[in-house]
Amino acid sequence: MSPFPNNLAEAIEWLSSYGAVPDGGVTRTLYSKPWKEAQQVLKEWMEELGLQTSYDPIGNLFGRLASKDSMAPTILVGSHIDTVLSGGKYDGAYGILAGILALKHFKEHQGHPKVNLEVVSLCEEEGSRFPIACWGSGMMTGIYCIQDINGFRDSEGICFEQAMKEAGFGIGEQPDVVRSDISAFVELHIEQGPSLERLQKSIGIVQSIVGQKRFRITVKGEPNHVGTTLMKWRKDALLGAVTMIHDLYGLTKEYDEDFVTTVGQLFVEPNVPNVIPGQVEFTVDARHPVNSVLSIFCEQFKRQFLEIAQKLGLEIGIEIWHNVQPVQMDAKLQQIVQTICINSNISYHVMNSGAGHDSQLFARMCPTALVFVPSQGGISHSPSEYTSNHDLETGLSVLIQLLHRLAYK
Repeated sequence: MSPFPNNLAEAIEWLSSYGAVPDGGVTRTLYSKPWKEAQQVLKEWMEELGLQTSYDPIGNLFGRLASKDSMAPTILVGSHIDTVLSGGKYDGAYGILAGILALKHFKEHQGHPKVNLEVVSLCEEEGSRFPIACWGSGMMTGIYCIQDINGFRDSEGICFEQAMKEAGFGIGEQPDVVRSDISAFVELHIEQGPSLERLQKSIGIVQSIVGQKRFRITVKGEPNHVGTTLMKWRKDALLGAVTMIHDLYGLTKEYDEDFVTTVGQLFVEPNVPNVIPGQVEFTVDARHPVNSVLSIFCEQFKRQFLEIAQKLGLEIGIEIWHNVQPVQMDAKLQQIVQTICINSNISYHVMNSGAGHDSQLFARMCPTALVFVPSQGGISHSPSEYTSNHDLETGLSVLIQLLHRLAYK
């Protein structure tokens, strides 16, 4: 009896055992022992199915169903193997497992494709262990280089290159990571949000991945005794920060519903009951699918923050630390997916992705499609993450039909 899964439901449970934690979640961070074990068993499964397997120097894993044409380009399908701490079973893993089962289907029923079909288990996307995200796709597309990880260490002080080497990988005399043969990239993914479920749609056809700008705001005032300093003489950093945050959320009402902003972190110093706050640091995360809209909003809130600080006699520092441009998915691939859904009587919704994905990087290099299936309750990055088997299989069916049109017709 084969130790490998026969269908998606079995595959999800099987892979989630690598990195399983007591709360029911999965922790499989880059180059960790569970990560290495998961990549290895995926490789063994691919080989049992008759796929040609290989790793690249940083640990991206590939399984190929080759064309008879030695000069043919490659259609790549897959997602990322790593997870957040105590994450769910589906994020990233679903796209890899569905890709393997799609190639299994073609090998058994269609034979050699006209172009190479290749499934990839990308080594990293989440940024959970080291302060870099989409390491696997970033290196493959040439957006990152090895120098970008210089000085990076995890929470235990282990440096990035050491962890990579201990996992059996590393840039040396091995071939380059950048791929020049990829003609298209397809990523099947759970939505990680509530839209499809609330709209009662089975498939999300992503037209764009939003741009993101993240800022660190530092407001400095004057710490002083709360009982002896009259209100009119205070330089209260927290009052300034609260006013800024209130106005920030008010400003979002002037924009369309695709615009979102969040203050996710706030630190108060000295953070004691009887001292006026002397310094407050908080973050601003702003996202929108149109870069010009995002830029205008950010300039507006920065001007408002400066005016508030000046009015209250405070100092302010505004630092941008994350800046990702919006990316459009390929219109022709979107149309093919839409046609498949119509012909198969599958309900669908054309939408934007509010979260980042590996597709965001591949789209700069080749035509890219990102397809969503519903997430129950919109929950993700949690042990409660769940997508029904029916929805998983629907996504796989759409993926098989899309790849068939691209690689066989």
